[in-house]
Amino acid sequence: MEYDIEINSAAHYPSKDVVELVELAEAAGFGAYWKGESNSTDPMILLSGVANRTKTIKLGTAIYHIYGRSPVSLGIQSATLQDLSGGRLLLGLGVANKSIAAWHGGIFDRPLRRAKEYIEIVRKVGAGERVEYDGEIYKTGKRFQLSWKPEFPKFPVYLAGLGPQMTKLVGKIADGVFINMATPAKVKEIADRVRGGAKEAGRDPASIEIIAKSRVSLNPDRAVARSRLRQVLTFYNIADHYSDMLRGMGFEIEVNGIQSAFQKGGFKAAMASLTDEYMDKLPVIPATSINEIKDKLVSFLEAGVTRMVIPYVPVTEPVVEDARKFIRAWGNL
Repeated sequence: MEYDIEINSAAHYPSKDVVELVELAEAAGFGAYWKGESNSTDPMILLSGVANRTKTIKLGTAIYHIYGRSPVSLGIQSATLQDLSGGRLLLGLGVANKSIAAWHGGIFDRPLRRAKEYIEIVRKVGAGERVEYDGEIYKTGKRFQLSWKPEFPKFPVYLAGLGPQMTKLVGKIADGVFINMATPAKVKEIADRVRGGAKEAGRDPASIEIIAKSRVSLNPDRAVARSRLRQVLTFYNIADHYSDMLRGMGFEIEVNGIQSAFQKGGFKAAMASLTDEYMDKLPVIPATSINEIKDKLVSFLEAGVTRMVIPYVPVTEPVVEDARKFIRAWGNL
């Protein structure tokens, strides 16, 4: 199992500091740096900066949603970053949700079809092929082709998925699945569906990557380590899509209690109602040592995970120094 890092979780880091932290993460032995989108800083721009200051660490988008740019635009961006980085791109995509789609003037509909067509176009454009795509949703017009021949025309495309239909589609068309907020047991269930989809499509199930996340905090005082993770988890427990998933994993009583507290007293009340006992059942690790983190991540390896993304959640200020201490401790630097 490859260990990767994400350093934009639950805190804002100045972009110039992100580049320095990823340089350190490369030295610490992390396999990839992943950058999310939503309303945060732009992944491709940051990854470009990182590419110029690193040599081996992979550069991942987790997750770039499909409403922010046309598939032709993302194909151009992908080919550019591939050339710039020497072929280190890991392209993680997601179909987002109604809110994100609306931010970009889009309509959230037909997610399976959208994902399939979008990925097909991105791959063709990024490979430097001539593209004249006439899909049900996306159309590229005539005679599009990059003005140059990409040095690294192939790159893996991962698709975020949790539900039965999307995860089966991942196995049929993508190079792997990206899973957020799932326990090891849920990850195994999703991995089985993904590989089942691959088998249906005549693909080798073992070739499909299973990528999962477990947020971590590190502090000698466990109560301090829990503090910011409690804030992050409260958000997921009141968010529509993820709260449904958490209920489906057997946490209906806990989720209902947190949502009730939120309705009565707002976010702080909801956060206060999220117990340590419940936190310890979720895919987060409020740790007092690096060894504790590594020991608890073994369960994801046993569930079939091939890449483990560790979003570091800082609990002290300044956040850059907190993250720097974590990375140094991880790599024994």
